[in-house]
Amino acid sequence: MVEVFKTDVYEEEKSISIVQKLLQYFPDNKINFDLDDCDKILRIEGENIFSGKIMELLNEEGHECEILD
Repeated sequence: MVEVFKTDVYEEEKSISIVQKLLQYFPDNKINFDLDDCDKILRIEGENIFSGKIMELLNEEGHECEILD
């Protein structure tokens, strides 16, 4: 399963920090950002993806995050 999110994360350092935090909650998932994309894509691939928790964690870091259709 793959879930794609639109974010407002622009800085590479911040994206690395967020990926590390997400991997603490979802260690078996593949998680990465595409900051070159206009939507600053966060892509998560794995068996168990909890979109609500992912959006909550990004909000805690001060960032907007929504599922990209």
